[in-house]
Amino acid sequence: MRQLIFVVDEVEGCETARDCLETAGYEVRTFSTSEMIAEAEIDRPALMLISLLLPDGSGISLCRRIRENPFLARTPLLFLLDDATEEHRILALESGGDDCVVKPFSPRELVARVQAVLRRFSPEISFPGTATSDFVIDSSAMRLSVRGAEVPTTSLEFRLIEYLAQHRGQVFTRDLLLDAVWGDMQFVTPRSVDACIRRVREKIELDRSRPTYLKTIRGVGYRLDVVPVWRSTPNESCDCAVCARPAGSARLSPPSAKRRVNSAHARS
Repeated sequence: MRQLIFVVDEVEGCETARDCLETAGYEVRTFSTSEMIAEAEIDRPALMLISLLLPDGSGISLCRRIRENPFLARTPLLFLLDDATEEHRILALESGGDDCVVKPFSPRELVARVQAVLRRFSPEISFPGTATSDFVIDSSAMRLSVRGAEVPTTSLEFRLIEYLAQHRGQVFTRDLLLDAVWGDMQFVTPRSVDACIRRVREKIELDRSRPTYLKTIRGVGYRLDVVPVWRSTPNESCDCAVCARPAGSARLSPPSAKRRVNSAHARS
């Protein structure tokens, strides 16, 4: 299930944030009014993005109302600022915001800040040992647990799972996965990705013919649809080729310019 994010801003700001976050795999709901408390109480977003200046009032006032609401008080809040003055940044943080980002922001910065705030508020980080998830990843020990049982993986399988988990909900072509996970390894082709995906599914899926975690997006590639818990926290942001691209380009990216040769060709 994708995490839900509320964005409260004027229309243009909402659309910009929506494009960035939906490309990163989040579900986004936008509002141009501060009167969204009742909907938030029902749907409980994982995080809220709030503009300091709203069409119908102040983002500071909205933030205080959220912090006083017993159902929403612990919801992470990230302020969208129109300028980077120290006064505005301090005002946003002192009023109850957990972080802030200045417009115009890059897609990478917005997504990285959202991910960092969500990690700080995840059960695994706030209350070690109490979080539950179908997927538990220990990056430093290269261990994966699925439905409470440790799953043995090769280093390549683990890197593939870890990379997809860091970008959960996002669709990757075979060529993008080859660049990100296989790197400069020789004698690999897009079919190497398919073979690795099959092996991983045999280990993590209850029914590999009807996968619930590692999905095939027909005609495009693969996507991981599970919310992981991290025993050791991944990097604050990712510098892979996908994250370096503008928002919206990752899913439709052309095949890698690097040419890989298969072993038969290499021996010829």
